[in-house]
Amino acid sequence: MVTYSDPSDRFIRNEREASIAARADRLAAIFAERAPKHDLEGAFPFENFDDLRDSGYLALTVPRAYGGEEASIYELVLSQERLARGDGSTALAIGWHIGLLKQLHLSGACPEELFRELCREVVQDGLILNELASERATGSPSRGGKPQTKAEKVDGGWLISGQKSFCTLSPILRKFIISATMTDSDTVGSFLIEAGEGVQILETWNTLGMRSTGSHDIVMDGVFVPDRHLIRGGANSQLRKPVPTDGNMLHIPACYLGIAHGARDFAIAFAAKHKPNSLQVPIAELPHIQRQIGEMELDLITARTYLYHTAERWDKEVEHRAELKTELGVAKYIATNAAVRIVDQAMRIVGGLSLSRSFPLERMYRDVRAGLHNPPMDDVVITNLANRALGR
Repeated sequence: MVTYSDPSDRFIRNEREASIAARADRLAAIFAERAPKHDLEGAFPFENFDDLRDSGYLALTVPRAYGGEEASIYELVLSQERLARGDGSTALAIGWHIGLLKQLHLSGACPEELFRELCREVVQDGLILNELASERATGSPSRGGKPQTKAEKVDGGWLISGQKSFCTLSPILRKFIISATMTDSDTVGSFLIEAGEGVQILETWNTLGMRSTGSHDIVMDGVFVPDRHLIRGGANSQLRKPVPTDGNMLHIPACYLGIAHGARDFAIAFAAKHKPNSLQVPIAELPHIQRQIGEMELDLITARTYLYHTAERWDKEVEHRAELKTELGVAKYIATNAAVRIVDQAMRIVGGLSLSRSFPLERMYRDVRAGLHNPPMDDVVITNLANRALGR
């Protein structure tokens, strides 16, 4: 049985963080019980998001002025890592919501009145948000592809047409932000869309891992967006002095490291009690099993230390956030690659039984590999490091 609460965790530094971690632990334990069924069916876990609403988790990064907890990036990482120990799909999905709210708060790109309305809906009505940027033709937006989704200027607003992919949370998105090429200026803008007429979900999500994120395609056909729902665009003067917001993306490595932590916990618990009839002691007493456990610990300690250190620097070094972008990429690289190794090692410890759907490891093995395909990609991180070393 996987355990969640760990009061000795050295990354919990005060009572507020302990409370945030405890809530995530409680939810993780509940979600872990439901995860096998959702994974098997590829079904969206609606009940998990009901629990997230009821617990107040949706408002984790909403500013205090608007009724939220205004979590720091460090607190976001802490909460997400622990939530993912129970169910990676749910943690990754809600990570985009709380990360987006943090991004909008930091950037100031969203008109203040509109941002206040969205926050109020999150706190009072349980609104869940995501920003949809990926498209089949452009690949990852982090590589600079221009969206084929078009925004045509009309009287009082815009008409949006196009198709977005990897639309995580699509089954419960009543509102979402999309990127589109503005036909009047050929620049890229972001718009708040309301689900309804002209918006259709294509159920395309049938994957090896992260099967319960609901990351289907969304098609928009002539959807009207009023001018006040322009989040950012060529005419938005708030973007002339961009504010670094990349820290919110640490929710990604936090999630995958959390999955690995869950796999590690399961493997250690298994090793401590599993005693084949060929042995007089549990397998945890065997030197090669202890070596494998030690290697898991080495990866986990190294990755967590760098991840939390980077999050803490982001929170504290406000004037140097632009220079921390490379470190954010390194944190993602270290955490996700370590997570893959940890889960693999956990399966080696458990042996052939790890392939059974009766155990969570085979799901964790599939889920954790998805981290390699979330931004920033490994090759981008390595290239950025090389360029920095070369003084470019």
